[in-house]
Amino acid sequence: MSRFEGKVAIVTGGANGIGEATASRFLAEGATVVIADLSPPARQDSAATYIATDMTSAEQVAALVDATTEAFGRIDILVNNAGIGALAETPDMPEELWDRVFAVNTRAIFLACKFAIPVMRRHGGAIVNVASISGLAGDYAMGAYNASKGAVINYTRSLAMDCARDGIRVNGLCPGLVETAMTAQTVAREEDKEAWLSSIPLGRMARPDEMASVIAFLASDDASYMTGSILAADGGITSHTGQPNVPHRRKLREQAR
Repeated sequence: MSRFEGKVAIVTGGANGIGEATASRFLAEGATVVIADLSPPARQDSAATYIATDMTSAEQVAALVDATTEAFGRIDILVNNAGIGALAETPDMPEELWDRVFAVNTRAIFLACKFAIPVMRRHGGAIVNVASISGLAGDYAMGAYNASKGAVINYTRSLAMDCARDGIRVNGLCPGLVETAMTAQTVAREEDKEAWLSSIPLGRMARPDEMASVIAFLASDDASYMTGSILAADGGITSHTGQPNVPHRRKLREQAR
């Protein structure tokens, strides 16, 4: 497969998790890949170019785009994947943490788009913003994360409208629960993991490579008529109302008699 032969892709937050899987997928399909992250890639054998970048710094993001353009002459794909979470109810949320969540989850995307789009206009391209199903609804004690990811979703739609005339498509991905280092903290206790898994119709967490497949699709010509779309890849979580699966529990009780 070589859907991205001759293409240059920047993947933010590409050192591990979904970003690492996405970088690997692009490389496997022929792209030249630049990983932008504060940490070096987990895989030391990666063929990607690593540029240490604080995505919340305008100066560093501008330098990232300049270095990529100087080295490879173009930018065709931008995947905004860098993100952080925070658990706290509003009265207990430190102001600095709220600001940090918005800096990484929303400002970083704005800066990457601000500096990359002028380069991408030369040839057209695709932007994929990684949001979350937590941007589609609320969660307990996750107000900062919910609000920041909700902002990503609507920014993606607005950006798609502004970029369409330049031949740049902009779409968003809303992952559910994915096996990453950040998620590991959420399901560290067995009872928490069971509670999460019981809410997922498919009954399991996603692998990072499954998210990479969706991102690769959105970035490819296979999605050439898609822009402003927000795809949920969540094992079915957002397909239900949140009511408990009483019929299934009843059936299990009957079988146990």
